[in-house]
Parts: sequence; C-alpha cells; structure tokens
Amino acid sequence: MSKHDSSLSKDQFNLLKQFKKQISNPAPRVEAPKPIEKTVEQEHEEDLELFRQQMQGVQKIDHGNIAKIEKPAKKKLDSQTLAKRAAAEGPMHTDETVMSDTQAMLNPVGSQASLSYRIATLQHKVFEDLKAGNLRWFEAVDLHGCTVEEARSAVLQIIQMAKEQNQNVIKIVHGKGPEAVLKTYVNSWLRQHRDVLAFVSAPEKQGGTGAVLVLLKRAEKNPKFTQ
Repeated sequence: MSKHDSSLSKDQFNLLKQFKKQISNPAPRVEAPKPIEKTVEQEHEEDLELFRQQMQGVQKIDHGNIAKIEKPAKKKLDSQTLAKRAAAEGPMHTDETVMSDTQAMLNPVGSQASLSYRIATLQHKVFEDLKAGNLRWFEAVDLHGCTVEEARSAVLQIIQMAKEQNQNVIKIVHGKGPEAVLKTYVNSWLRQHRDVLAFVSAPEKQGGTGAVLVLLKRAEKNPKFTQ
C-alpha cells in the first residue's frame, strides 16, 4: 500500500506504519519471577506467628472456678439400715435355707485367718478374680455391733436383695475381734447357703481378713427367680 493512496489520510498512514513496525519487532517477553521456596522450619515458624497474632487478647480459663465432681463412695449397709428398710418395705421374704450353728461351734476361725471357699464346679479364673477383688460387688453389709441372730438375719437379707436385683457379688464386713465370733458364724453360714458359689477374705484395701467377698448364683438361673 502506498503512502499516496487517496483512501488514507496522512495520520492514518503513519499509525498503520507504526503498527506494522510493532508486529515485525515484538517487545521482549518478560518472565514471571519464580516463587521463593521455603523450608519446613520457615513454614512452621510462619504458622506459629500467625497463631500468636490470632490469639492476642485471649485469656486462659481459670480452672479454680471449675467444680470438682467426685464419685461418692459406696456406703456399707449396717444392721440398723437393713432393719429400717425392712420396716419401710414390709417383711422381706428370705430364703428358707436352714443354717445350722453347729459347724461354727465345731470350727472356730482366728481373727487374722483368711477365709476361702468354692464349690468344685466353679471356674478357677472366676475364683481368682473374686480373690483379687476384680469383681464389682453389688452391696455390702456391716455386722459390727450385731448379735448372732441379727447377723444371721442381715446375711440372709443381703443375699435376698442381691437375688432380687439379679446381682451375684456382695460384701459382708464381719470384723476381726479377738474371738472372731461373727467371722466364725459367717464362715459357717455361707458354706451352707445353697446360693453361695464361693467366698474369700477381701483384699487388704477392701477390708482384708475383716470382710468377705461372696459370689452368688445368678437369680435368673434360680427356679424361684421372677423377672
């Protein structure tokens, strides 16, 4: 195309000329700068700094205002408690098992003697768990201050209570006085009761030779059990 072409003005011709020059000589390409690679330590430090900035003004919770919730210790029943419960609920039906005192009189036990009894068919592991105190007991009765007859009634009642709740481990605190009278009777009575599978002196932290842990038959396996 000639600069004398009548269809283009002088200004248009100069503009077209500049455009052709730009096409034939393009501007040099500018490459974007490569991102700076950061180490793991640098990234970690940046994260910490960001966290510190976000946590400015935040105050630590005062733990002194938080109430401590402690699980209440399980209390042992005593003969008086059982008597009050029986009066409130009416006469409690207890097992009609006849527990003779003859064995007790013929076989006294010492105050520091460790009691142990199990039926022949009881699994060894179950008995060992009972001895170790690994089986959680349902209820406990304290016979301190009881006469022999009061103690007998209390033992029968707590066994009956466990059966009604379908529980199979109880604790009986008989004490270990110089003559160990109640301990001797408890040892004799439990050996005669048909629902007792085993009993053993409690671990030291649970009463030692002053208490026994008793394993009972499950009530659901007893013909007299009603759901």
